[in-house]
Amino acid sequence: MRVYNFSAGPSVLPEAVLKRAQDEMLCYKNSGQSVMEMSHRSKEYGEIIASAEALLRKIMNIPENYKVLFLQGGASSQFAMVPLNLMTKNKKADYVVTGAWAKKAYKEACRYGECRVVASSEDKTFSYIPELDASTFDKDADFFHICMNNTIYGTKFPRLPETGDVPLVADMSSCILSEPVDVSKFGVIYAGAQKNMAPAGLTVVIIREDLIGEPQDITPTMFRYSTHAENDSMFNTPPCYCIYVLGLVLEWLDSLGGLEEMKKINEKKAAMLYDYLDSSAMFSATVQGDSRSLMNIPFVTGDADLDKKFIAAATAAGFVNLKGHRSVGGMRASIYNAMPVEGVEALVEFMKKFEKENA
Repeated sequence: MRVYNFSAGPSVLPEAVLKRAQDEMLCYKNSGQSVMEMSHRSKEYGEIIASAEALLRKIMNIPENYKVLFLQGGASSQFAMVPLNLMTKNKKADYVVTGAWAKKAYKEACRYGECRVVASSEDKTFSYIPELDASTFDKDADFFHICMNNTIYGTKFPRLPETGDVPLVADMSSCILSEPVDVSKFGVIYAGAQKNMAPAGLTVVIIREDLIGEPQDITPTMFRYSTHAENDSMFNTPPCYCIYVLGLVLEWLDSLGGLEEMKKINEKKAAMLYDYLDSSAMFSATVQGDSRSLMNIPFVTGDADLDKKFIAAATAAGFVNLKGHRSVGGMRASIYNAMPVEGVEALVEFMKKFEKENA
């Protein structure tokens, strides 16, 4: 029996996608081989990767002057790739620090140029998105970096900063494909795939072509966006199977009606859980106001022992990976695209039952 998996990543995948992958595991179409065994230079695989890119472009409405790159190294590799490739004119960049990953991105970028923290929410354990004052932004910065959704802390930018001519760079690892975004407002979007897109191992980068340019001299060949853009993500062997699964996930999303429909479903799931948390005498959400994430919802009882008891009881009942990140404790329900509405409904009912029995 499958459990309800609330893991922050690697996370739940659509059941229809898993069944399709299972059906094609030994033999993809009429190829007589698994995608796992297939040469990335073969005609069959060429069609798989081209289809995945075309579907991503369709679903996200990616403009023609943007390149889609399928890379490796996780979103963490982009903490270096972004400054190495973009921090080349004035060697300066602005960062908003709203969580652990944004902080790591900032620290990494400081190795390659002059980086500045424009705003931070670390004073309150990253439990909110700080207000931004555009007059404090550096007009000479080579880019402006945000982490759009903060997986650990359950916050999301309610609105994008207005950065003018300075390219906006966003880590969208835990919110990509959850709702429509205007790609043209960004210079670079990057995301680890293991939350809403595919299994771990694939990193997707969407970059405006004029930003590919000439990286810093010290940039390794594999860390140059131009290397991958010029070779259609085939400079070396890409994460073939992950890209194949991404294609299946995109087909599933397309069949639902695209990102507008996905957003409605995600808002329904999030509202269901937040409404219960806001009315509960035992549980409470750790994020308030318009900073709340649709994807990651941390919550606590206020009693560490009771938190442990709840996690153990939930796991036994088939609600797994609800333990909060070690840096904040408590619980966290990650309700990515593939988490069905029924899963959130069942979790809320279980929480109500637990509250009644432990009041």
